[in-house]
Amino acid sequence: MVKKLIKKISDKLTKINDSLTINLFDNGYMVEVSGRDANDDWTQVKISCNTLEDVNTLIKEANEIDKV
Repeated sequence: MVKKLIKKISDKLTKINDSLTINLFDNGYMVEVSGRDANDDWTQVKISCNTLEDVNTLIKEANEIDKV
């Protein structure tokens, strides 16, 4: 079974906590966000980004998703 590639926070979460974590790596970034999925279960999403622009896009998306 092939896993679906997560490119957006909303691909996995319907509501998010009030914080997110940005990890800085030598070759990019990783954004971590936790919250509720479509079944109202707690889960976490980790999305790797190649550019700072991709990170900014995820931050903007997080700002528009309902908070838990």
